[in-house]
Amino acid sequence: MALTSPAVPGPDTLRQRAIRLEYCTVAWNIIEAVVALAAGGRASSIALIGFGLDSIIEMISGLTLLWRFKQQSLDERHAESRAVRVVGFTFFALAAYVGYEAVTDLWFRRAAEFSLPGLILAALSLAIMPVLAVAKRRLARALHSRALAADSLETLLCSYLSATVLAGLALNGLFGWWWADPVAGVAIAGFMIYEGVEAWRGESYACDPAS
Repeated sequence: MALTSPAVPGPDTLRQRAIRLEYCTVAWNIIEAVVALAAGGRASSIALIGFGLDSIIEMISGLTLLWRFKQQSLDERHAESRAVRVVGFTFFALAAYVGYEAVTDLWFRRAAEFSLPGLILAALSLAIMPVLAVAKRRLARALHSRALAADSLETLLCSYLSATVLAGLALNGLFGWWWADPVAGVAIAGFMIYEGVEAWRGESYACDPAS
């Protein structure tokens, strides 16, 4: 009996998979933003607050991708570029806020309280985000979508932020290193600036998703 090769999913099927992934991304980032901002405000943790603000930007990016896939407008590069540059400006504004608060905390030696909800959230995000990023990257190659490829990189970057927040909270909670939280905040501000520059230049969208 001859073996038949599995059917290759069509563009519509792949597009629906991408939409489901973006729904998962948006839903998780809503939870992430609410928990991080609430826990960060209670513990006076600029790292957690910055993490929550970054989750809001991730959510906006996910909603933008949802609109594009539902409209089947994968080739509208000019409109996409304008939207990404707006997001880039938002990153710069958030980086300025997070960086200012983090440096101020370091200067005046303001210690953040330990946050168990924040620690759990960062650990969960560190486990979830790489899985989403890999799935998006594979779909980006299949769909030849530069937008989805860029979104996958942004999701992967969120996992790096999760590791930074997790390290800051753990060091503060285990060893009482008060400076670990604002240092993590400075690192997050740096990540935000990097994302903003990439968005403004459009370099992520210029990369070939098949590379």
